[in-house]
Amino acid sequence: MTVRSESGSKTLDLATDSTGHFALTGLPAATYVIQATAPGFGATAKTVHVAENATQDVALALSVGDLTQQVTVEANAQGSIAAALAPMDALLEATSARTEITSAFIQNFTSPVADFGEAVEMAPGTFTTNGNGVGLGQSSTYFRGFPDGDYDIDFDGIPFYDTNTPSHHSWAFFPSQFLGGIDFDRSPGTASTIGPTPFGGSIHLLSKPFSPVQNIRGGFSYGSFNTRLFDGEYDSGNFGPGHKMNVNVDIHHLGSDGYQTFNHQTRNAGDIQFQYRPSEKTSITGFSAVIWLDANTPNFNATRCQMYGAQAGYTCTGSNAPFAGSGLNFLLTNNSDPLLYLNNQYNYYHVPTDFEYVGVRSELGKGFTLSIKPYTYNYDNSEKYSNAVPITDNSALVGTTYVPLGVKIANTCNTLVKNKYTCGVDKYNSYRKYGETSELSQVSRFGVFRAGLWYEWANTNRHQFPADPLQNWLDAPLPNFSETFVTNSYQPFAEYQFHVTPKLTITPGIKFAYYTIGTKQYADNGGKIGGLGTNNPTSFITNGGSYFASLPSGDANYRIRENWSVYGQVATGSIVPASGTFDYTQSATGTPVATLPKQQKNLTYQTGSVLKLKHVTFDVDYFHIHFDSGYSSFTPLDTGEPVYYLQPPSVTQGVEGESNLYITHGLSLYLNASYNRAQYTGAATVFCNSATTCLSSTPQLNIPTPAGQRIANAPSDIETEGLTYQHKSWDAGIFNKRVGTMSLDNSGYHNAGTIDPFSLTNLFLNYTIKSGSHFDQTKIRLSFNNLFDSHSITGNSLATKATPVILTANGNTYNDPFNSTSPVTPISGADAVSILPGRSVMLSVTFGLSAKR
Repeated sequence: MTVRSESGSKTLDLATDSTGHFALTGLPAATYVIQATAPGFGATAKTVHVAENATQDVALALSVGDLTQQVTVEANAQGSIAAALAPMDALLEATSARTEITSAFIQNFTSPVADFGEAVEMAPGTFTTNGNGVGLGQSSTYFRGFPDGDYDIDFDGIPFYDTNTPSHHSWAFFPSQFLGGIDFDRSPGTASTIGPTPFGGSIHLLSKPFSPVQNIRGGFSYGSFNTRLFDGEYDSGNFGPGHKMNVNVDIHHLGSDGYQTFNHQTRNAGDIQFQYRPSEKTSITGFSAVIWLDANTPNFNATRCQMYGAQAGYTCTGSNAPFAGSGLNFLLTNNSDPLLYLNNQYNYYHVPTDFEYVGVRSELGKGFTLSIKPYTYNYDNSEKYSNAVPITDNSALVGTTYVPLGVKIANTCNTLVKNKYTCGVDKYNSYRKYGETSELSQVSRFGVFRAGLWYEWANTNRHQFPADPLQNWLDAPLPNFSETFVTNSYQPFAEYQFHVTPKLTITPGIKFAYYTIGTKQYADNGGKIGGLGTNNPTSFITNGGSYFASLPSGDANYRIRENWSVYGQVATGSIVPASGTFDYTQSATGTPVATLPKQQKNLTYQTGSVLKLKHVTFDVDYFHIHFDSGYSSFTPLDTGEPVYYLQPPSVTQGVEGESNLYITHGLSLYLNASYNRAQYTGAATVFCNSATTCLSSTPQLNIPTPAGQRIANAPSDIETEGLTYQHKSWDAGIFNKRVGTMSLDNSGYHNAGTIDPFSLTNLFLNYTIKSGSHFDQTKIRLSFNNLFDSHSITGNSLATKATPVILTANGNTYNDPFNSTSPVTPISGADAVSILPGRSVMLSVTFGLSAKR
């Protein structure tokens, strides 16, 4: 509860008792604004007048908060100290494997420059990698073996993702400065879970809550790799007539040299939130965020030779000799040699983005509530990068040896070779989206009914042109590809949460996922569709398609006791097909797709339990996921029309557990662990491989999947250990994440290599002034990422390509889909290796200024 005199001269904070009652005495006669907030409920306020020597009774009704905008620590009602201090936790009302990541965890137990991927990396079954250092580039997050593109991410209930594939850009949207919490659901969710990829799960990012009091905070952080962060925040508190308005603002600047050599990062960003409550039953919320990102990140990784030099099992001779042994953090060079493609001046990004919405939520009476949220956002990526050749326009150098690379210069950058400039690429990817999310709910004695719609329209412009870096990135006449396309996404849904008994809820639901795409593809140099018979860069062909899927779901939650629940879920998810469906050689009049792919679908079964004791929390779940593994295509010679077919399906099953143990005086031990098995099953469809005899009538082979074909990037086990101390002004914690053995693929061949287990340890020390003085929320923050300076390998792109075993049948030859001539690919000096970045230390000082309380 917050009680403030209308003049603003007096502000008091207090808490209700366990039944929601509160009392405040000794107030002078005046008009006061009383605001009530509680986890899981929308804030409410009332203005009352207190007369001299009089008692005033006040009743405040709390409405249920927007389910996409809350992180609830509901276990405090059961008196669980362990739950109150848990850095991450599950909810008793959970119907799937969910982890709630609080704002306290983000603010105290992540780096000040962390992105949203790094904010979830300590959750069960999850790991995140970023080779340039925490928050300094695009990170990659995996959970239950699902990579980015196999799960949804949304912000305040609005899905955001790329239009060509449903992947995400952690460095260009929603840094930790914008986040107030994360609801992490490792399941397809219920019918009301919207997005293009409710497949592996959903990461629901939440905006910061509005502060009832005015605050100003300014901070500066400095740390390893010359990383600087300037951050300013302002909370208006409730203001205006009736104190019905509230604003918060964040503006920050990030600059860093990065862990990798010359992989510089610069970000200027800000967001503003506004809320207006015209009545106790209606709220209007607006949000706007803008990011301006610049980076020197190239389109390649350093090789094993460049990082390690020659080692046992491989040599660094020939093309692998240049810059061999340059160091674990080697990536780009300092521009001292203008002919060198590794110069950072030839590799850079410029990415402005924006994201806006207006949300209206109104209680209509008789239990009905309507929420609607129109939105728009934009991603505008301009990238220039070099190819691995000498950078020169001097024709006199052709035929000479360029010593730093040990190669003879074959062409100049301004010479077209097969319609291409050879030295660089001018890349552009931009889209603007407009959409809305809406939901009508009705609460009755039987339960809660929800129905709604997600709709989105997106316009995309993408191209890659071979370019000459020395002529202001002059583009070649024909691109590698150039296209525009428009997509429409529709997801209507309905579900009913039956309150069968006071202890049992059952929620069946249905969602329909429908997508359309219309493409306009221009003639290219053979990179995607070819020259369309004319090699005229203005000529184009159009294509289009639609994809429909029904996605039913059902779940149940049963309260064994007030502090103990069990749940079960059966849910289906899907992935929208990529725009690359139409990337194949076309005729001048266009060539249709013989068989369009469908949405990849999965079926998830999981069950679990959540327990909250005074000193211990514990949750566990078992999951079994059967899912489609993507499409391949075959183009018969007689039709030229590609046929899309499913790869062998996969089954992932395992168990996850999570616990927080309160020890004493703010000291807690947090643990989570997951163990899973992710393997391919079923059979593979194989088409013949002859360049002259493969027709639409040629028989196909159906080959069963051998046992033990593991899915890449799906660790056998993942564990997290954390020790936290949260008492008075101190928040300290150390977290260790261990990722088990992972399998590597090589050109579609599984188990071609392995990534050994690796561990990451982070340490955080925070001291915050919480005295209620003018300097409330002033904070000193010291963070250590990769405390023990580990450089374990986290990924490896194998340079030696697998050669398939050839099968003979029906008078034709076929590539064996499961067996190559070398089952385990030997390591090579040309492998592109990813590692944990070196230890980073960051000191942050935040100065807080607020009204004295």
